[in-house]
Amino acid sequence: MIISIASGKGGTGKTLVATSLALSLKDSESIQFMDCDVEEPNAHILLKPEIEYSQPVTILVPEIDKEKCNFCGKCAEVCEFNAIAVINESVLTFTELCHGCGACSYFCPQKAITETGREAGVIERGNAGTVEFLHGKLTIGEVMAPPLIRQIKEYQKDDKLVLIDVPPGTSCPVVEAVKDSDFCLLVTEPTPFGLNDLSMAVDMLRELDVLCGVVINRSGNGDEMIEEYCKEQNIPILMYIPLDINIARAYSKGIGLVEAMPEWRESFIKLYNEIIGLTAERQAA
Repeated sequence: MIISIASGKGGTGKTLVATSLALSLKDSESIQFMDCDVEEPNAHILLKPEIEYSQPVTILVPEIDKEKCNFCGKCAEVCEFNAIAVINESVLTFTELCHGCGACSYFCPQKAITETGREAGVIERGNAGTVEFLHGKLTIGEVMAPPLIRQIKEYQKDDKLVLIDVPPGTSCPVVEAVKDSDFCLLVTEPTPFGLNDLSMAVDMLRELDVLCGVVINRSGNGDEMIEEYCKEQNIPILMYIPLDINIARAYSKGIGLVEAMPEWRESFIKLYNEIIGLTAERQAA
């Protein structure tokens, strides 16, 4: 089973929830934890894995053979991301925009395009106790996160519970991380910004046909706006985490919620069981 933990905006506490699930279930489930927030991975701070392997990730980008090229412009025509431009008798490539799809080389009539690797980041793998841990680190200045996320997800194992810590927002990296999940847990906060971005995340998940539920973090003031929206959209609210200075203090020290406050462990086990129930209902429908 694949459970992704996402949020419409940054700073809502999705890593807190994702790591708490892993720490609560590690004794009863075989878990694979993937931090796909490759621009700023931070789950390792709370899970404290021992990294055993590190490997570079490359993106294939076009290289033009000027001897073969006749400047027909077919490569620029098929490039969906405007990573190639043909001007008079010159070809400009913008590797920062390239998604490595290979369309330019495939459709080039003169076979004048080959693909060369450009390093985009690294994947690090290890273990946090019984939890198998992976995260990606995007190279500083690199703008293409989806290829790195795709390669992280290639390590998914069918015989494990896969927990994916998703990047914030609703852009391409989020779609790449969330798609193919069995369930997406949306972590939000009871603020107008939280509600606005939650609604965008819900729209995205419906386009992807991914079942979802909501966790309200820092609850206690303004919950009504989130509750009303979820009721209108028929989305279950599965957990409330209160605004608590003790949670914030533990988090600031790199201590997981269920390690600092073991009484929360049962709440996260219950959360997981509710997710299992919701996915089973959908499969039976």
